Amino acid sequence: MLNTIISGAIEYAQTMSHWETTAVLLGVAYLVLAMRQSQWCWYAAFGSTAIFSWLFFDVSLVMESALNVYYLAMAVYGWLAWRNGSAESPDLPVQRWGVQQHGIAIGGVVLISLISGWLLTNNTNAALPYLDSFTTWGAVLTTWMVTRKILENWLYWVVINAAAIYLYIDRGLYLTAVLMAFYVVLAVGGYLLWRRDYQAQQASPQAA
Repeated sequence: MLNTIISGAIEYAQTMSHWETTAVLLGVAYLVLAMRQSQWCWYAAFGSTAIFSWLFFDVSLVMESALNVYYLAMAVYGWLAWRNGSAESPDLPVQRWGVQQHGIAIGGVVLISLISGWLLTNNTNAALPYLDSFTTWGAVLTTWMVTRKILENWLYWVVINAAAIYLYIDRGLYLTAVLMAFYVVLAVGGYLLWRRDYQAQQASPQAA
């Protein structure tokens, strides 16, 4: 599949939108900066998602377009949350969820994806409505997890971005599909970096 994505991206490069290129570059910048827990990631996120909101609507990915409007709001919220930290620390620390929290989160995403997928199938001409719904609602949850620095957000992103690769190939957004493949790799790196910071936090005297 990777060869298909790369060859499609090369062919598409001749006619690809400069807006998509800009959105992709900003998207990469967002993820790299988020891995480093830099506040600048939210500026890159705002610019990237503003462009993607329009691009996805233009190719009939209704849920993905709506998702990026949500991302705009989360970019602002994330910037505020990371800047203000928590009651215990001026910098928001990396946190973890328990099994019950993950069970509720995953179950909720699956349920609402089935409902919205059915509604889109019966009321719109949306492309791949169930997959579109899953990646959308999964990203809604996971983006919020990023704003709260929940460690496992990176593992959620691996699954969501892997599913999104097929979605974007089907819609002819090859460069965006390449971005999602790159995101899968970076998400693994992000998890390892944040886990290291989390373990350091737990070992510090203040965590005792």
